[in-house]
Amino acid sequence: MTRILLQTTIPFTEDDWHAGRFSLLRDCLASMDGVEVTARDRTAAAGDDPVLASLGDSHYDQLWLFGVDGGEGITKGDCNGITKFVMRGGAILATRDHDDCGSSLCMLGGVGAAHFFHSHQLDPDPTRRQRDDPYNRSIDWPNYHSGRNGDYQHITPAGDVHPLLLRGDGSTLDWFTAHPHEGAVGIPAGDSEARVVATGTSKATGRPFNLIVALEATSERGRALAHSSFHHFCDYNWDLSAGCPSFVEEAPGDEVQHHPERMNDVRTYVGNAVRWLGGS
Repeated sequence: MTRILLQTTIPFTEDDWHAGRFSLLRDCLASMDGVEVTARDRTAAAGDDPVLASLGDSHYDQLWLFGVDGGEGITKGDCNGITKFVMRGGAILATRDHDDCGSSLCMLGGVGAAHFFHSHQLDPDPTRRQRDDPYNRSIDWPNYHSGRNGDYQHITPAGDVHPLLLRGDGSTLDWFTAHPHEGAVGIPAGDSEARVVATGTSKATGRPFNLIVALEATSERGRALAHSSFHHFCDYNWDLSAGCPSFVEEAPGDEVQHHPERMNDVRTYVGNAVRWLGGS
């Protein structure tokens, strides 16, 4: 049995990216043989989250962590619990979004160091510290424009095709869900066990950017994945009819509606991620 904790970094707020807005991912995970999923938000009480702070002593095997906060989503106590979880071999998929969204992930070592933000842990390449999405002027860099919510983006393998990107027949995945302003991920400084798995291409500037970074297990940590945007996984990007928070301004696309078969690549990736994080 693989036990997965699907966790956001905010307390439940109806008009925000709470855990209920990842219900299609939760159902996809739960449909896999031998997988048990718990989806939750942080507790509303001030201070440490009781589940995250004690994660090292929990029965969970994987943490799928969605950084949807504005910078204060993980406490020091939460970080200590996650660190103990990682040190005992626990695996993490950690994702965020544009600008400083999810920047509390900076508190984590390892996979947290694979995330670059606007005000914290900046991209080591200074040429990337600039706006990519030119349309929403309220959202600053990093904000790679991979397409509209409700559309797809074509993904490109980085180097040798990673097992994460393979279909059952051995062919390579082509499609991921798109988002108007994705964040930035990269190889943490000095981490020889990390590699870029896939890149996307901005539809605004034509510039490539990293979508997925994989960190192999070491004697001090389990495997980990860093994603440039939680919109690869949320209900609104899998099915527009699920709706979104009121602060989402951009007009949606319609490719997911007209080409539902491409979602098979996204679901295949989810299954691959579970198995790879589990050591397969």
